[in-house]
Amino acid sequence: MKKVIASIALVAALSSCNSVKNVNTSNVADAATLLGSLSSNSTVQQVASLFSLLDTDKNEAISSTEAIGSVSENFAQLDTDNNSSLNLTELQGLLALLK
Repeated sequence: MKKVIASIALVAALSSCNSVKNVNTSNVADAATLLGSLSSNSTVQQVASLFSLLDTDKNEAISSTEAIGSVSENFAQLDTDNNSSLNLTELQGLLALLK
């Protein structure tokens, strides 16, 4: 019974959090699939698609909280202008890391 109550409390807390409300889980799943299929031979269009999927708040930048997988793991290296976000050009640097 305690686990059920704790689960309900967790769901209620998460549903009240704006950052969780604004995340489209199908976009995250699509981004994860696309990210997993990227290679050094991937196209700029594929990276642009990934950028669109990761940019959940549609502010034309990927923050560290929006980044997943290898984007998150290499965020500091990709953020060449050190502004704590990635633009499309910086995200394209991911292709060089995949070589």
